[in-house]
Amino acid sequence: MQYDVIIVGAGAAGMMCASEAGKCGRKVWLVDHAKKPAGKIRISGGGRCNFTNINANPHAFISKNPHFCKSALARYSAQDFIDMVERYNIAYHEKKLGQLFCDNSAQDIISMLIQECIEVDVKMDMQTSVTNIDVKDGHYILQTTHGVAECRSLVIATGGLSIPKMGATSYGYQIAKQFGHSIISTNAGLVPLTFQNELLEMCSKLTGLSVEAEISNHRISFAEGMLFTHRGLSGPSILQLSSYWEKGEEVTVNLAPEVDVLSLLKEKKLTAPKQDIQTILSEIIPKRLAAKICENYSFNGRLADFSNLKLEEISCCINSWIIRPSGTEGYRTAEVTLGGVNTNELSSKTMESKLSKGLFFIGEVVDVTGWLGGYNFQWAWSSGYVAGQSV
Repeated sequence: MQYDVIIVGAGAAGMMCASEAGKCGRKVWLVDHAKKPAGKIRISGGGRCNFTNINANPHAFISKNPHFCKSALARYSAQDFIDMVERYNIAYHEKKLGQLFCDNSAQDIISMLIQECIEVDVKMDMQTSVTNIDVKDGHYILQTTHGVAECRSLVIATGGLSIPKMGATSYGYQIAKQFGHSIISTNAGLVPLTFQNELLEMCSKLTGLSVEAEISNHRISFAEGMLFTHRGLSGPSILQLSSYWEKGEEVTVNLAPEVDVLSLLKEKKLTAPKQDIQTILSEIIPKRLAAKICENYSFNGRLADFSNLKLEEISCCINSWIIRPSGTEGYRTAEVTLGGVNTNELSSKTMESKLSKGLFFIGEVVDVTGWLGGYNFQWAWSSGYVAGQSV
C-alpha cells in the first residue's frame, strides 16, 4: 500500500491533519488501534466537547520552549476552528472564561471531522496497529496489522499517557526515540491533588462540597471552582495549578478570595461581639466547611473572646490556607500529559522533525500542554493544521 502520508492516531490532531493533507491533494491513510476515532473528543466537556477557547494565546501553554507554539497558533487560530464549526451549523455557547462547548453533543465535532476527511478521500482504518517502522530510500515502511504500507511523510499523532483506559500508550515516545528524538520528562497534568492524614480526613468529610477559590504557588495563581473529594481536592482551579505543581511543594488556598476575612472579623468584633465565630464564618464560606475548620483548629466561642492575634490566625485559615499535597491521582484521571517530544528538535512552522525528514509529531505527544478549558484541543487543531499543510 503506497500513500503520500500516513498518520498514526485518529484523535483530534490526527483527524485535523488528515483532512488538511487531503485538501492539499495528498493521498492519506489514517490509522488507529482503537475501535472508534476521537475518543477524547467524545468524553470531553461532559460529552459536549469544550472544543476551543477564544483566549487561546501562547501564554496559556506550558513547554520547555514557551515560544514553540506561537507559529502554529497564529497560523490556525481559535477563530479559524470556530469558522469551521459555524460552517457546519453546529450550535455552541461560551460557558465561561472563553470556553466554547457544543450545545448538543461532542459527536457533532467528531462527525464534522469525519466528514472533512471523507470529502478529501482520506482512508481511515480503526483497530489497526503499527508493529514496526523502517526507513528506506527516504520512504517510511510500516508493518501494520492491516498489511505493509509505504509513505513519504509519516505523522505521529498518538497522544500522551493520560486516561490509559481509553487506550493511551507511550507508543509515540517510542517512535520519537527510535528516530533519535529526546523526550522531555512526562507527568500527569490537569489532575486532582491527593493528601494524607488530617488533610485527607478533612477532604473526605467534605466530599462533594465546592467553593470558588484562588489556588496559588510561587509561580502562578488560578481563581475558579474547587471541589473536595474523598481523595483530596479537584475542580478547575486545582486542575489548573496541578500542571505547575512539583511534588513536596506547598500550595496556598484562598477560600474566600472576595473577602478580607481579618478586616471583617475585626469589624464584627466591634459591632457584634456576641456573635459566634462559626456563625460568622458560615456567612463567608459554606456551613460544612466553616464547621470543619472550627473543629480542626478549635475555634469556638464569641468574637469578643478572641484576641486580634487569634482573629489573624482564623483569617489565615480562610484567606491563606497552606496545604502540602502528597501527590496527584496520576494518569488515570489526568486530562493531559505534561512533557513529550522535545520541541527543539521540531520545526515550529511545520511540526516536522529536524532529525528525520518527512517525520512529523503533532498534538499531545509534543511537549506543549495547554490550560484547562479548550486550550489543548486548540493545540491539536493548530499543530494538525500546520503539519497537514506541510506533509
